[in-house]
Amino acid sequence: MFTLFHHPFCPHSRFIRLIAGEYGLDLKLVEERSWERREAFLLLNAAGTTPVLVDEEQPIPGAAIIAEYIDEAYGAEMEPKRLMPETVAERVEVRRLMAWFNEKFFEEVSHPLVTERIYKRFMSEENGGGAPSADVMRAAKANVRYHLAYIGWLAQTRNFLAGDRLTYADLAAAAHLSAIDYLGDVPWSEDDAAKAWYARVKSRPSFRPLLSEWLAGVPASRTYVDLDF
Repeated sequence: MFTLFHHPFCPHSRFIRLIAGEYGLDLKLVEERSWERREAFLLLNAAGTTPVLVDEEQPIPGAAIIAEYIDEAYGAEMEPKRLMPETVAERVEVRRLMAWFNEKFFEEVSHPLVTERIYKRFMSEENGGGAPSADVMRAAKANVRYHLAYIGWLAQTRNFLAGDRLTYADLAAAAHLSAIDYLGDVPWSEDDAAKAWYARVKSRPSFRPLLSEWLAGVPASRTYVDLDF
């Protein structure tokens, strides 16, 4: 049994939960409001960010590090469903796309939207809480369009985003999209290929726990739980 310190709408936490779901790993979920900077949590991850996976007494901080840890510990025994390919070139491509979504997409889209529309509701004023910034949200909603177009291009040229089979790249992209799809901020009508790819990933059993979570006072969008949207 692993313990995952997470936030339900942290895209990086969602990425790790999807990996665990694909591999059948049991997670004990502990919700962490990282902006509160609890001392006990900072001892697990001095950066103060989610997610942090604890395996027995070993804390493993950060989505990319956790993903690599899980692949090293369990990947080989998961063939042919391993989420990290075997060849060097394929692994480079998966890592490139993981970084694209966990860093670039996060910075330009999912982090500002989730922060403004969800996190700020629970933050104190001194921690950055308050009314959402219309300018920040407008910029993030504009950015999502070119990211969606890129996903669509990848989905048209490959079976999955990084190649022939499901990998960490697909789960990273889907995790970030799911967080903002809950808010209704993904313009699915603009790219049919991206929409079809997401519907395939969203229909996997590993996604069900995410789709069942709701935030009081912030209803999910119509497309969030609909597998045939």
